[in-house]
Amino acid sequence: MEDIKTTKTEEDIRRDEELVEKLEGQRTLKEGTWQYWLIAVLAFVWSAFQIYVVIVPTNSVFVRSIHLAFALALAFAMYPMFRTPKTMTTIPWYNFVIGPSAVVATLYIVYAYDALNARSGAWEPIDVFMGVVGMFLLLKAARRSLGMALPVIAVIFIAYDYLGPYMPDLIAHKGASVNKIIGQMYLTTEGIFGVPLGVSASYVFLFVLFGALLERAGAGKYFIDLAYALLGKYDGGPAKASVAASGMMGIISGSSIANTVTTGTFTIPLMKKLGFPGHKAASVEVAASTNGQLMPPIMGAAAFIIAEFLGLAYTDVVMAAAIPAFVSYFALFYIVHLEAKKLGIKGEDPSKLERAFDVFKTGIHFIIPIFFLMYTLIVLRQSPQMAAFNAIIFMMLIMVLQKPVRAMIDKEKLTSAVWMSGFADIGHGMVNGAKNMVPIAVATGVAGIVVGSVTLTGIGLILSEVIEEIANGQIVAVLFMTAIVSLVLGMGLPTTANYIVMAALTAPVIMELASSLGYVIPAIAAHLFVFYFGILADDTPPVGMAAYAAAGIARSDPIKTGLQGFAYDIRTAILPFAFFFNNKLLLIEGVDAADPNDPSKWQWITNPGEIGLIFIAAAAGMFAFSSATQGWFLTKTSGFERLLLLVVVPFMLVPNIMAAKLGFSSDYLAYAAGFAVYFVVYFLQKSRISRHGHYVHKKTGFQ
Repeated sequence: MEDIKTTKTEEDIRRDEELVEKLEGQRTLKEGTWQYWLIAVLAFVWSAFQIYVVIVPTNSVFVRSIHLAFALALAFAMYPMFRTPKTMTTIPWYNFVIGPSAVVATLYIVYAYDALNARSGAWEPIDVFMGVVGMFLLLKAARRSLGMALPVIAVIFIAYDYLGPYMPDLIAHKGASVNKIIGQMYLTTEGIFGVPLGVSASYVFLFVLFGALLERAGAGKYFIDLAYALLGKYDGGPAKASVAASGMMGIISGSSIANTVTTGTFTIPLMKKLGFPGHKAASVEVAASTNGQLMPPIMGAAAFIIAEFLGLAYTDVVMAAAIPAFVSYFALFYIVHLEAKKLGIKGEDPSKLERAFDVFKTGIHFIIPIFFLMYTLIVLRQSPQMAAFNAIIFMMLIMVLQKPVRAMIDKEKLTSAVWMSGFADIGHGMVNGAKNMVPIAVATGVAGIVVGSVTLTGIGLILSEVIEEIANGQIVAVLFMTAIVSLVLGMGLPTTANYIVMAALTAPVIMELASSLGYVIPAIAAHLFVFYFGILADDTPPVGMAAYAAAGIARSDPIKTGLQGFAYDIRTAILPFAFFFNNKLLLIEGVDAADPNDPSKWQWITNPGEIGLIFIAAAAGMFAFSSATQGWFLTKTSGFERLLLLVVVPFMLVPNIMAAKLGFSSDYLAYAAGFAVYFVVYFLQKSRISRHGHYVHKKTGFQ
């Protein structure tokens, strides 16, 4: 067997960055040109500004306005109006008119701040003009950087605001004037400059910058090497390494495409080499990378916005999201294991792998800042902004020292180039962090239009009546409708924007209808529900961009890859339904029926033993579901065994409902029943194996 490449060079990392840029539709400018340096300088200054406002507290409206101004300037410089060979490699002249115009219109909020406050509601023509120009250019920037879906949705809501009196009776309202719409969306903090953009400017940027610095320092390569060294020798080892590496990347990255490219260029060829079909190798990477956005602490930036929307401590969001995220990941490990068993795929020759401890030692300095970040967030309970800032400074210190220290250990000469290389990496990281933030900042700005429209027209109440009528009072039907809408919207929206739109529209509807139907749930359950289905859209055909990225690496059919990836992710799709009906999966034991939206009245589960039992039971339920859908447990499952495995699932994931239905006195009896059925399947398969041996795969001949 030929030698296998187990590391990434600087050239590999740069190629991955270029691939991400290409997939996201960015221009590829020649290094060293003035246009290349223009973008780099703008991005670096933006990152410096975001660090500055942590040190020197600044008016939050000013920060949001300047934050969006930088994003728009970079959006028009980085993304072409039309993708032609010329516009993909150079910035046409008209962008130097459009970009500054967008910046001027956005900074008008800062320039006229006192005057706008003084004449609130009595807007002058210049206010309305600047608002119209600013909104139009924001939508143009969104079209370039995010595609048509989000701008079209925003335009529909604006049209609905204005044309309310002409709508069908069911959704009609008194309408709003142009002045009122512009005031709501642009001249106050109820729309574009509202909560979503505020979270982007204060929290999200710093975490994305921290991730970019970690990646530039070499953490992405280190996570891949460590995962492969740990898991490469096991059955389906490269696929398991893909899951582990994507999970670790998910801690520092909020992009499923970036996860797919960073780990997939390494793991997908290895999976194919050891026997995985191309579309399955790509699909494993897609499922792992998509689920990376579930992983705390970043969660695709949604964790911060959830906390802000609900008035929750950020650490409470992370705690509530932890069990579903880790259960989902362990289940994906299990699916990969089952696929390897079905296909007869063994692990890599251990002699070709580095010792895991040796790899671990080489990059322990990458793990320290992540634990430092988590410590300051969870133990010291610092604000996310301050925790991220401290982690960034810590990371910068490591970046400056790591190469000189390594040179000293290797007894190499310490030159000025060695010392300066760390500062160069910091510069690259700051530029990459800002460039990564452009779509997020633009998306949160445009999503603010939807939030402002909901507030302006009260469409939430109207939508609640419509959904209740269609669902005929069935909460499961309401949830299915919401899931489908989230999936459809997610095909054209980034995860963060999808969540904001759905949180504004459907999360309150879910809460209201659930309450009217007798279900008392914490608000975070509804918000995480729409968040999960928005994430699943990243690998849902026909648009799932992560599937296209992985298919390009694997040279497989993107539709087939997307379908297979979605099949792997079906296990994730059942989790939102489970934690909606069983809030213990979110570590919430009780909710005040009078006010389920008040986090201060939620009763959190803190007993380690109970938390452990909830996690083990949920994992067992997900494993049973995975075996049923994959048709394999210890060996190939019969139809009866699949049925028994599906029976296990509700006992483990919603024991409260099963206990109530079957008259059990506690959830523990439901858990016991579920484990009993699971063991029945185990003994049935063990008995069949002892009589007839393992199932033999027809194509490979493996047992």
